Amino acid sequence: MNAPRALVRPVLLTATAALVVVALGFVERTADRRPVQDLAIDVREVDDARFITPQQVREQVLRMGEEVVGVPVAEMDLEAIEDRLRAVPWVSAAEAYHTLDGILHVRVEQRTPIVRVLDRDGRGYYLDAEGHTMPLSTQHTARVPVALGAVHLDGASERVIDLRTTDSLITASRLPEVHRIATHLREDPFWAALIDQIVVTPEGEFELVPRVGGQRIRIGGADRLEQRFAKLRLFYRQGIDQTDWRRHAIIDLRFDGQVVCTQRTTP
Repeated sequence: MNAPRALVRPVLLTATAALVVVALGFVERTADRRPVQDLAIDVREVDDARFITPQQVREQVLRMGEEVVGVPVAEMDLEAIEDRLRAVPWVSAAEAYHTLDGILHVRVEQRTPIVRVLDRDGRGYYLDAEGHTMPLSTQHTARVPVALGAVHLDGASERVIDLRTTDSLITASRLPEVHRIATHLREDPFWAALIDQIVVTPEGEFELVPRVGGQRIRIGGADRLEQRFAKLRLFYRQGIDQTDWRRHAIIDLRFDGQVVCTQRTTP
C-alpha cells in the first residue's frame, strides 16, 4: 500500500519541474517579442568625474537614427551597443541588457584620471587608473596632479593608448613611469593632498612640486618609491621647520639613507 504513495511524490516533482521549464520558456519567448518601452541610463561617477552625461550615452545608443523604442528586444544588438559605448574615450566599461518590462538598461563606467599630462608640445591629456591615455574633456576637469616637461607620445591627446606594453615609443615617452608615480601618490591621502606637479627633466629623471613651500623634490627614477617617500615623510615630520616650508629650494631623495637639501639663496 505504501509503494504507490512513495512513487507519487517523485512523479509530481518531475511533472512540476517540467511545467516550470515550459513556463519559463514561454515567458522568455514572450519577453523576446516585447518591444522596447524605454531606455534606463546609468552613468557611474568615480571621484565625481562627469566626462560623459546620461544624455550623451542616450545619443550614442540612438546614433545614426537607429530605432530603439518599439523594436522587439530580441532584435536589439546589445553587443554592438556596448562596443559603441566602449569606443567613447572617457568610457572604461559598458553593459546593455533588457528586463521583462521592456526596459533597455545601459550602464556606463567612466575612466578614472589620476594625472593630467602637459607634454613638451603643449598637448594635454590624462592618464587613467588602469594605465591608458585619455583625452581631455570640455565639460569636466579632474582635480589631479599635473605632469609636465620632457614627456611626449604621439596621438595621446586624441585617442586611448594602453601604456602597459613594451613598445619602445611608449617606454621612451616616460608615461609608464609617470603613471607609476601618480598611482603611488593617489594611494596615499597625504601625498595626494600635498603633491601638485610631477616634472620630467631633460635627463629623464623626476621631480615633484608640492602645493605649499615651492620646493623641488628630486626622486630620480620611478623605482623604489616606497623607500624614497618613507624618507620624505620622515623628513617632513622631523627635519623640516613647519613654520618655514619655503626655506628649502631642493629636497633630494636620490641618495640612499639620506635627504640632501639645498637652501634658498633669496627670500
